[in-house]
Amino acid sequence: MKAYIVGGWVRDRLLEGMGIPVRHGDRDWVVVGATPEEMIAQGYQPVGRDFPVFLHPQTREETALARTERKTAPGYRGFVVHAAPDVTLEQDLARRDLTINAMAFDAGGQVIDPYGGQADLRARILRHVGPAFAEDPVRILRLARFAARLADFAIAPETLALARAMVAGGEADALVPERVWQEIARGLMEDHPARMLDVLAATGLLARIAPELVPTDDVLAALDRAAAIGAPLAVRFAVLASCARSGEALHAWLGRLRADADSMQLARLLYDLRPDLRAEPARGEGDAGRVLAVLARADALRRPERFDRLLEAMHVLDGFDGGRWRAAAVAAASVDAGAVAAKAGSDARAIAAAIAAARRAAIAAATA
Repeated sequence: MKAYIVGGWVRDRLLEGMGIPVRHGDRDWVVVGATPEEMIAQGYQPVGRDFPVFLHPQTREETALARTERKTAPGYRGFVVHAAPDVTLEQDLARRDLTINAMAFDAGGQVIDPYGGQADLRARILRHVGPAFAEDPVRILRLARFAARLADFAIAPETLALARAMVAGGEADALVPERVWQEIARGLMEDHPARMLDVLAATGLLARIAPELVPTDDVLAALDRAAAIGAPLAVRFAVLASCARSGEALHAWLGRLRADADSMQLARLLYDLRPDLRAEPARGEGDAGRVLAVLARADALRRPERFDRLLEAMHVLDGFDGGRWRAAAVAAASVDAGAVAAKAGSDARAIAAAIAAARRAAIAAATA
């Protein structure tokens, strides 16, 4: 029984040695020459549902038995897994997506690199390990995500051609929305998310998973600006969604995509309110009513943090700082609605009108 560190942790250590900064992730291990029963006997805790994966008894690091996979149906779930003591490390690494992810460290820290991952790292190339790449459409999404992370890495022509063939052959049609969102979200949080969109467009996959989007150069540049300032996922997603063909198209796309609620809400708000927000509050009382109406549509008084994210998305898209909108929102929220209501009597309409008038006055004073 032998244990090896595999995958991303190996890649990132080698990148670090090349002077390329990386985010430190967890170590993943592969064990060769063991059975599930032997792992359990040594104190490992089984956690894998589809194949033998365990947690180390002390470190709690994830450890999998070396395995091979056989394609039996379309999509990324259509595999039969074979994990047994006779599966070699090289066979396990062969089922991985890219050569730079198909390396291992042995117990002495030596690199095991049967598929040329180190050479591709030095040459800054993203290349698929072998023909098994074509069996899993998620690997196209991962290819695009790694292109967003390693922006100066080129995609090998044969890898790009294979990805295009997969899309054209319908293999990518088996992708499920949850996994699409998972990979898009990860790619948006990389340093150069625009490149993910470029790769997805070049492979033809973008037209399959998001035909409602028309990414323009302005939106792609805004995505990278959002990354440069460390914007949260919801802001980056809203910027991407701003290139929907229409409001109806955006609604259709969000209906299919299993994005988180914060991201979807911000995307809808940005698309709907962007024309109004572009016109910053004018000075004086004349514009206070319009400003209050926009703040109400954004639910800015109850959700000030989300309104700040909305303005952050507007900043990376259109370049304005949103200071006057923030001042208006703070002023409107500062009105003591309870005190105003107490003076307005018992009529609900009169109370609502009095509160609105007080907020308009506060907005006018704050933006004068």
